Amino acid sequence: MTNQLPLRPLAYAAAFLCSQAAFAEGADPLPSVVVAASRTSQIGVADSASTGVVTQQQLEARSVYRPAELLEATPGLIVSQHSGEGKANQFYLRGFNLDHGTDLRTSVDGMLVNQRSHAHGQGWTDLNFLIPELSTRLVYSKGPYRADAGDFGAAGTMEVRYAEQLDHGVASIGLGQNGFRRMLLADSPDFGGGSLLYALEVFRNDGPFTRGDDFRKLNGVLRYSQGSAGNGWNVTAMAYRARWNATDQIPKRAVADGRLGRFDTVDTTDGGGAHRYSLSGAWRADSDAGATTVNAYVLANQLDLYSNFTYFLDDPVNGDQFAQPDRRVTSAINAEHRWDGWRAGVQLQNDNIYNGLYKTAARQRLSSTREDHIVETSAGVFIEKSTRWTPYLRSVAGARFDHYRFDVESDLAVNSGRRSASKLSPTLSLVFGPWKKSELYFNAGTGFHSNDARGATIRIDPASGDSVDPVTPLVRAKGIEIGARTEAFAGLQSTLSLYRLDFDSELVFVGDAGTTEAGRPSTRTGFEFSNYYKPNKWLTVDADIAFARGRFKDVDVVGQRIPGAVEGVASLALAVDQIGPWFGALQLRYFGPRPLIEDNSVRSRATSTLNGRIGYRLTPTVKLELEGFNLGNRRDSAVDYFYASRLKGEAAPVEDVHFHPIESRSYRLTLNMAF
Repeated sequence: MTNQLPLRPLAYAAAFLCSQAAFAEGADPLPSVVVAASRTSQIGVADSASTGVVTQQQLEARSVYRPAELLEATPGLIVSQHSGEGKANQFYLRGFNLDHGTDLRTSVDGMLVNQRSHAHGQGWTDLNFLIPELSTRLVYSKGPYRADAGDFGAAGTMEVRYAEQLDHGVASIGLGQNGFRRMLLADSPDFGGGSLLYALEVFRNDGPFTRGDDFRKLNGVLRYSQGSAGNGWNVTAMAYRARWNATDQIPKRAVADGRLGRFDTVDTTDGGGAHRYSLSGAWRADSDAGATTVNAYVLANQLDLYSNFTYFLDDPVNGDQFAQPDRRVTSAINAEHRWDGWRAGVQLQNDNIYNGLYKTAARQRLSSTREDHIVETSAGVFIEKSTRWTPYLRSVAGARFDHYRFDVESDLAVNSGRRSASKLSPTLSLVFGPWKKSELYFNAGTGFHSNDARGATIRIDPASGDSVDPVTPLVRAKGIEIGARTEAFAGLQSTLSLYRLDFDSELVFVGDAGTTEAGRPSTRTGFEFSNYYKPNKWLTVDADIAFARGRFKDVDVVGQRIPGAVEGVASLALAVDQIGPWFGALQLRYFGPRPLIEDNSVRSRATSTLNGRIGYRLTPTVKLELEGFNLGNRRDSAVDYFYASRLKGEAAPVEDVHFHPIESRSYRLTLNMAF
């Protein structure tokens, strides 16, 4: 795609934002308009300082090593990886190591990506099916202040929207170091009174690892749509299939004494395969009675994952590799209606899940730890009322009610059972202003995350045989935030937010099991300062900094620190365009040291990366881009954990830092052609 913002998708984004403002005022919906700005003003629209919209032009300017890094356009969010590229990414936000997506609610085209009661980790968020060139808008919000967010949305909510029409067809060919290959073909010709959008992506990448990832994926989208942003409908089919090798985290002691190289692995048979098939539809109607949106989808996901984090700790002969297969069918329907400042909706979802945990060697099954069939069903309803009390004061008051039903059939009968749980979650936002293009915000609300259904019915640990207590099915989160937003200075948009977020139970990653488990109650306080500056037509600057303090709330002799809780995060992104045929960007990101155990005696080091791109338009329809990743060739970690493991030849377990390195410096060259 060219760096010029396609008008049709931007019209949809503009219409959405204008409608948001109109409903907040209780006015009639506004007609679609076309906006040429690279960032949309949130004054008079946003309900908090930590809410924002990233436009297609901003998304196009980013260099992304992996698709999920598109979400890093959200201030304060870090996307990383601790294993093979086909695996769901690691996310950090607001003092959380969110593992593979816990407490970060992510949707693509209205379909929830987080997978409940997943074999590897609660809230599993695999975004490898995402095609950046189709993404027209990223809407983000942080904290439990949205009545429509629901499960996993306490730390943040990310919504990616795909185009219904492209301004032109796209053909792209990319080649790079470390076995990188990518081809993309996409277009949206007129068909039968509407638009038929198609996209096909073929991808391969090894990474810098001694045993290459050999990550191969085939990815496709087919969508038919009619109508406008306010009145229209679409039907979409998506298909994604991938397989890969995995270089999991390795112990620092082995790198320090030369037994392993930085990009080596211990178990060369780790890796996996995945597929995702979906059929979805959306319908929008805008009239004097208000605006109604309905979307429904059916998703079939499957993952076969082989991991070994402790090597020979438990089994000195065969090793500790384990398999976590997961296959599921998810069906959901979401409906919403807006009128006269009111907003109400219903969200229904059902997951039919088969997953297990097996002991393996070289991907061959040795024994079964557990097998489960899970049916998890939820219903949520929400309502919000936006009121403008004076020209300088408006409020948004809302509430949602969720009911969950867990039905677990386990191979160990005592762990089978049914449980149900409900949560009422009120929210309140007060917005003061605007004065001189500035607003102040106060937000308070409650949210929740669901725990794994297997944990809600468990009685006996299937690995040890010990008696265990079941966990709370739905865990309360409480948040409060004050913030400010200003556009008083020409070309500059700035936001500042100070927040506190409390959880009744922390979801924590367990290194030797490769899963997330319910833990102790926690609290986080912090601030975020975000700036977007466009001094002229050819330069944009994004500069963000965030800090969080995370602690367990209860008293325990092991300590109060939350392992992996990110503290300091900063990023600086520069983008240039319209300098004749040239364009380019630089992105510097930093996330600081983190405690790795509760007493803070072991900490990770900081991680910094510098990525960039430079491009040249050979003709109005052909451009050449060169992207560079980790330009400083730093030897930092993508992730760090502290736990006990044993390598072959070691007489006893050793507690150590285990890390996954960031990728070494590499380059990718891409030829993009519009037709």
